[in-house]
Amino acid sequence: MTDFTPEVLNVADLPAAAIVQKIETMRTADAVEVVNELGLDDAVQVVSQLSQDHAVRLLDQPELNEAAPIIAMLPPDLASLLLDAMSADRATDVFQALDEPERNHLFPLLALETKVALKKLMGYAPNTAGSLMTIEFIAVPANWTVAQTLTYIRQVERSRETVYAIYVVDPNTKVLQRVVTLRRLIMCQPDELIITVSRDQDPVAISPLTDREDLAQLFRKHDLLAVPVVDEKRHVIGIVTVDDVLDAMTHEMSEDTYKFGGMEALDKPYMQIGFGQMLKKRAGWLGVLFLSEMLTASAMQHYEVELEKAIVLTLFIPLIMSSGGNSGSQATSLIIRALALQDVKLRDWWRVALRELPAGIALGSFLGLIGVTRIVSWQMLGFYDYGTYWYLIAATVGLALVCIVTFGSVVGSMLPFIMQRLGFDPASASAPFVATLVDVTGLVIYFSVALAILSGTLL
Repeated sequence: MTDFTPEVLNVADLPAAAIVQKIETMRTADAVEVVNELGLDDAVQVVSQLSQDHAVRLLDQPELNEAAPIIAMLPPDLASLLLDAMSADRATDVFQALDEPERNHLFPLLALETKVALKKLMGYAPNTAGSLMTIEFIAVPANWTVAQTLTYIRQVERSRETVYAIYVVDPNTKVLQRVVTLRRLIMCQPDELIITVSRDQDPVAISPLTDREDLAQLFRKHDLLAVPVVDEKRHVIGIVTVDDVLDAMTHEMSEDTYKFGGMEALDKPYMQIGFGQMLKKRAGWLGVLFLSEMLTASAMQHYEVELEKAIVLTLFIPLIMSSGGNSGSQATSLIIRALALQDVKLRDWWRVALRELPAGIALGSFLGLIGVTRIVSWQMLGFYDYGTYWYLIAATVGLALVCIVTFGSVVGSMLPFIMQRLGFDPASASAPFVATLVDVTGLVIYFSVALAILSGTLL
């Protein structure tokens, strides 16, 4: 059978009916890529002509870029029908992305079960387990047999997020007691009680307020496919599956990447975001960084007299500034990642500082040696004459690099801790921000070292 992938299907040359016919033969992920290539009007036309099953599978994919606008432009009866059939967590994400008038118009048309799910899931703060969970899970009483449980799974499996984990609850209190895997269940005798076939261990469970980064660490630590979300009384109120965590962490990594580059996170793919929105996302940070860089000019103005006496010092300003900024950005990247992976905690700041101080001195000495070697070589080989006191210039550059790289390493490593302590995302300590900070202080350090070494000679 022909595999119509986005690479061989030129959607621009086909009418909506032909596209519908083609993508109904595709894997869902490939169909999503095709629809993402369409304009919004064409995408709405295609989705409206798909069978309900294919349309729901398409809209259920987080990779579909325009799910909310598509729902908003569909006839209300069809939009509500598709939302009712979607998984609860995905339907919540799409519904929340709609404008308030659109939500108010659609909500009365939804099924009661969907309304309850939306109200429940939308009540949790973003980036928490509650906002990621689905209420479509399998829970059975502890006094059921294996046969009863398997029969129940066959009846409800199409309406559940996953059937690979079965949550065993107390028949009376509904408190979570055990978790049984489907694999273990089908290996047991039909007449055995399900509570007896489960492992004699308290199941891993989380609060709906658990942060998504902590949730990701939990999945990695215990190799989970799903984890139950419980309330204060340990009643199961939902589950978070591994694919939900992966989607959330991909989004988190994208946000951190944008922040680390010194801009606001994009809420749409790059090629789909408007020109005005792109400027808005980038201009704010650029403005802040530009104002910060003006301090560099102020620092140079402060040392104007020294620069006039020893103009040769200006030759090494780009070298000095870039080295300090690079070392600071390196340290910041290391610590942001270590905090994200929980390799270090907030209380470990002093241990990090004790590691970065000698590292900065060693790296600064390495760069300083290169800088001194360059000045000496150019002077001796006649490539450039640094003047009578060239050896003092070399000493100034070498010592300044040691001090500035050390300062950049320590400050760069401490900024993520400071951000986290103040309640901000450590990734907000972006590379441009660190480089700007170290640029200004680097100039002060450079000219202070120059004054100490060159006083009485060039200065």
